[in-house]
Amino acid sequence: MRHDPPRGPRKPGGTGESPWRSAPRRDERRDDARPPRPAGEEPHSRDAVPHRGHAHPHSRSERREQRHRHGDGPYRDAGRDGERAPRPERAGHRARDEVRARFEDGDDEGYDAPSPQRARRDAEVRLYGLNAIRAVYARRPQAIRKLYLDAPRIPQLQPLLAWCVANRVGYRVVEQEDLDRLAASSHHEGVVADVLREEPVSLSEWLRDLPAGPQLALWLDGVGNPHNLGAILRSAAHFGVSAVLLPKEASLALSGAAARVAEGGAEAVPMVRMGRSDNALAQLRGAGFALAATVVKGGDDLFRAPLPERLVYVLGAEGEGMDRELAAACDQRLSIPGSGQVESLNVAAATAVLLAAWRARR
Repeated sequence: MRHDPPRGPRKPGGTGESPWRSAPRRDERRDDARPPRPAGEEPHSRDAVPHRGHAHPHSRSERREQRHRHGDGPYRDAGRDGERAPRPERAGHRARDEVRARFEDGDDEGYDAPSPQRARRDAEVRLYGLNAIRAVYARRPQAIRKLYLDAPRIPQLQPLLAWCVANRVGYRVVEQEDLDRLAASSHHEGVVADVLREEPVSLSEWLRDLPAGPQLALWLDGVGNPHNLGAILRSAAHFGVSAVLLPKEASLALSGAAARVAEGGAEAVPMVRMGRSDNALAQLRGAGFALAATVVKGGDDLFRAPLPERLVYVLGAEGEGMDRELAAACDQRLSIPGSGQVESLNVAAATAVLLAAWRARR
């Protein structure tokens, strides 16, 4: 038979001594009921805790309050409306992380320090097209950094693949959809490559190394369409143009689309960066070149006008045409005669006609 011990009264004022007596609530605990304070520790002050009761200095509520006071918690003190605002320190961390992420992603716009990823991207250009990649391999294979190709292209690119293996250049056989994504075009012809960009030489360097005799060059004043640039480079390579001259402020550069349309011509014709237009005109004339502005109307008939042995054709933009001051500074103004049923030729088509006319006189 079980014998239960006698139970004492449970009221706070009772006289029972039973061990089952209810424990006092937090606000009824006496100071001497708290755990002993470690030696050397300052007495706990009630003023240090803004909430009620004698919470233990190491309790959860006090630790949370201390973090809020000392700035280690995720929130600042609540405002009048009771909403908790994010701590400035955390906002600063987020801003720092955003800056770091932008540098890691290569987006250095608005920052002084350049991103290594951005610099590497600017130093490389993604080319595609069978003849474009073959031309790079034939002239400067060391510029190839990565190669992607479709399986049917393996027999045609065996020499290039063997060179990649010998020189530890990575290549990968991928699906057609992957090549579409890499090239951002479906006209990649089954091969894509990351290639080191060849920077334009200066006008002084080009003139210094230019051999004597007949020379023909193209001055592109505002041409910006990559397909037109590619077609111009293809015609320039076909007719033996010595260089394509780019104004100082021009942002025109070789792209994958231009290289594919050029069909290897981008590797055959050097691109030259000029300085100020007046200085460039003086340097070219000092090297024996005459400059011919190509205009839609009002110029001399291309097929009847004399064309010097050293000539620079100056070509204007696709829509706006040539700068008037530059056209006035040239030695000749030439027009391509036609039926008049259309206003003019596309700049790439006009370039082919101009180059053929000069070549026929030689």
